[in-house]
Amino acid sequence: MSKNKLNLTLPPGAIDLNPAVTPTSSFQEAPVTTNLIRSNSIENLTARLEELDSTLEMDDTQRKRIEVFLCQKEKIGGEFSEDDFEKLGELGSGNGGVVTKVRHKGSGLIMARKLIHLEVKPAIKKQIIRELKVLHKCNFAHIVGFYGAFYVDGEISICMEYMDAGSLDLILKKAGRIPENILGKITFAVLKGLSYLRDKHAIMHRDVKPSNILINSCGEIKICDFGVSGQLIDSLANSFVGTRSYMSPERLQGTHYSVQSDIWSLGLSLVEMAIGMYPIPPPDAKTLASIFGPHNDSDSPDHTKGPRPMAIFELLDYIVNEPPPKLPSGIFTDDFKDFVDRCLRKNPDERADLKTLMNHSWIKQAESEDVDIAGWVCKTMEIQPPNK
Repeated sequence: MSKNKLNLTLPPGAIDLNPAVTPTSSFQEAPVTTNLIRSNSIENLTARLEELDSTLEMDDTQRKRIEVFLCQKEKIGGEFSEDDFEKLGELGSGNGGVVTKVRHKGSGLIMARKLIHLEVKPAIKKQIIRELKVLHKCNFAHIVGFYGAFYVDGEISICMEYMDAGSLDLILKKAGRIPENILGKITFAVLKGLSYLRDKHAIMHRDVKPSNILINSCGEIKICDFGVSGQLIDSLANSFVGTRSYMSPERLQGTHYSVQSDIWSLGLSLVEMAIGMYPIPPPDAKTLASIFGPHNDSDSPDHTKGPRPMAIFELLDYIVNEPPPKLPSGIFTDDFKDFVDRCLRKNPDERADLKTLMNHSWIKQAESEDVDIAGWVCKTMEIQPPNK
């Protein structure tokens, strides 16, 4: 461990309180109610989709799926309340909230509902709901769809598209490791999603990690939980010990950060998914041999192997002061290793940007390759493919 001390300017448990982008300022004077914030009409959403379609690279299938989603939003109509939902089960938790699978009683539509408890003043809750309004405009193939947000009894509910195969952290637990060709398709989708958020809405994600990348049984890959509400980010920072293990060195040190911080988080996530464990500190040769050596078909993934867990400040010190993780040699393609290395440069000025990564040879190969994402994820998660 380096002798240099970690310069943490954030209070313990805080998420960065000085976001580099505040994309929602234009919504802060909009009228708000305590119920669902919806767009004025489905025509506005459709017009927005058509407006973006000329500049977004979506195929016919992707466009049709978004149109179906928009029609579902139109059918729901009205305002949401607590009584509108039937809870079907818990999907996971994190970022200060619990996510449940719910059925909207009026339409029968299945959704994912994220419930966030915040100890803040009513005016702050109203501002968060108001800022979340921009999510109605985020209609893209690689962004999780947003139905609306409302609050009741001190809790904010965010209603989202249900992705039936779940998040990549859950898929990783089942799969043990995610194959490189699958990771190529995942990365291509994430880069497209991040580029869309930045170019069309001036939003950076701020929390790229496996649990915020979702897949469904159709093989669609979408990102969620991006930092659209500055007020929500600040409120969570004051009330919740968030995950910092995917944050870039510059962000952990409290300095100015940009979308380059998301690139670091993506690279770190890729190493984790490729080797099957969080890569800081890096696994030793014996651990790598146990992961990639010969196994019987009956062997199940063992995520208990590897370096000892670090205390949080020890981990953050390592991220800031020690060399960045790398993919092990001799197992993955040179292009994949190079892509990850370009993401995991400690100096953000030396890190590849979104455009450079989109043009990387590994991504170009992934884009052109025919990979059955749906088949792989349905087999891994033991779920039925659609229409079967």
